Amino acid sequence: MLEQLRTFLNGLRAERPETPDASDPDVAAVALFFHVIGADGVVDEVESEKLKSLIIEEYGVSGAEMRQLIEAGEQADREAVDLFAFTSVLNRALDADAKVHFIELLWHLAYADGYRHELEDHVVWRIADLMGVSSRERVLARQRALAAAGIADGDAAGDTD
Repeated sequence: MLEQLRTFLNGLRAERPETPDASDPDVAAVALFFHVIGADGVVDEVESEKLKSLIIEEYGVSGAEMRQLIEAGEQADREAVDLFAFTSVLNRALDADAKVHFIELLWHLAYADGYRHELEDHVVWRIADLMGVSSRERVLARQRALAAAGIADGDAAGDTD
């Protein structure tokens, strides 16, 4: 399933215009990544590094292409008036399993600093809702992200689920 998502995204990348915008699924995804890590008003170095590593691992880009994707995603997030513009792009591009995987990536970012702020929680919940990911799948994705981060469920201050 993960390989299917990467193949799909790599195919989209081949069709990417010179200046990517929010209609590009990769840019929409990165914009939502920025929205989550910025939800608490602080983007620290750990979160920035986690963002970069997720982009390298999940999208298979690095160097200039990664910087361009990050800049486009950050700009799209700054200019956005709502989350729907990004989630609607992803809803057209991703199947149900890929949507759940995407929500799990958001949780990885929310826990990058070892703490999930209630505003980060709300943003992930809202994105999951707009993408049609059930509460059950959202919570399971959160638990997988916690396990991957080596954090016991409930140990990260701010846990509300």
